[in-house]
Amino acid sequence: MRLRKNAKVELLRKVPLFETASQRELARIASIASEVEYGQGTTLIHEGSSDDGFFVLLQGEVDVRRGARHLRTLKRGDFFGEIGLVASAPRTASVTTGTPVELLFVSGKDFKKMLSDSPTLALKVLEALGKRLQTTSLAGWS
Repeated sequence: MRLRKNAKVELLRKVPLFETASQRELARIASIASEVEYGQGTTLIHEGSSDDGFFVLLQGEVDVRRGARHLRTLKRGDFFGEIGLVASAPRTASVTTGTPVELLFVSGKDFKKMLSDSPTLALKVLEALGKRLQTTSLAGWS
């Protein structure tokens, strides 16, 4: 599957981390996103690793696990790894392909370089992360 740039932009628009990004900023993110394919049983993210990168599922399914515990199955349109774009923190879960998959991938290294060239986008991403952390923290109290 080869996505047109507009299709990539529309997929990225649905990601909360990019919700306040302009059309132009989304197009910049789309320009550094590549389409990748993996077979069933491939581990994309290892729990505890400090690798970076962000994925949007175009086709197929992935399983998210913490230790031996299955947390959820993600499907077309779902995304994962967004915190890895901006933080070099250990991954909190492993993600393994449950079927062959097609994904949109954004490298953390490329994303950080882009942010250093675009302070406006960097501020928007920082604000979105703050909202996400606040929501996550509040959810822990309920």
